[in-house]
Amino acid sequence: MTSGPALHRGNWRVELEYDGARFCGWERQLNGLGVRQVVEDALFELLGERVTVEGSGRTDAGVHALSQTASFHLLRPMPPRKLRLALNSFLPEDVAVVSCEPADPAFHARYSATGKTYRYSIINGPVAKPLLRRNAFHYPLELDVARMAEAAAGLLGTHDFRAFAKEAWRRKNCVRTIHAADVRSTVMDPITRRIEVEIRGSGFLYNMVRIVAGTLIDVGVGRRPVSTFADLIGDGRRMAAGFTVPPYGLCLVKVEYDGPPVPPEMADDDGPDVESERTEI
Repeated sequence: MTSGPALHRGNWRVELEYDGARFCGWERQLNGLGVRQVVEDALFELLGERVTVEGSGRTDAGVHALSQTASFHLLRPMPPRKLRLALNSFLPEDVAVVSCEPADPAFHARYSATGKTYRYSIINGPVAKPLLRRNAFHYPLELDVARMAEAAAGLLGTHDFRAFAKEAWRRKNCVRTIHAADVRSTVMDPITRRIEVEIRGSGFLYNMVRIVAGTLIDVGVGRRPVSTFADLIGDGRRMAAGFTVPPYGLCLVKVEYDGPPVPPEMADDDGPDVESERTEI
């Protein structure tokens, strides 16, 4: 007689993928629907338990996730595969549980994280791509990807990135460590390229990746020198950096949990607190 699937009760770790287009972000908000809310509601419908789901960070309104890590505690024992399948049956079509596994009691999706990777996608060409309008920013002027890639190297290392943060005054510490910053392009057709800006770091300030991407676009069209990041880090003023690109081109690609957790003062600062009334993004 074979035994059934192993049951687990307690702490869980899940990986979520979602299209952020219709959400006000990860967090619950007073002015719209958050991804966290639909996951917590799905768990309640499935198990009858009011569960607090902790995400690795609060992605902003319209931002997508290829792999958002979340954790939560359940009183009812469940086999991992069954929990994933059952939870997906209660989630809307733009949110999915990709994996589900038992976690160490001390594991916390946000405070155990050691790093994150974000990707910003740009459709570069004279004509927009309507089918990609929900997950890539169309920029019609030709961009010099080689210049952008050279400039991105100036982000590497540990720096005070307050020039690339919205509302930097809210933070006592704007120091973050960037481990990798790459710019690459793929030819889509004779007049169009898809350009991806991918940044891996210990944590990110509010709107940081979107402001960095806007600054790189300025470099790509020749409005800024390739040395611009060294200059802006030294300057420290938000007004000196580039424009903030729209949220729908941004995607959380990966959350890392290898090594010691990032100190709280150097972790993500994804914006206002839980259930804020923020409407500007």
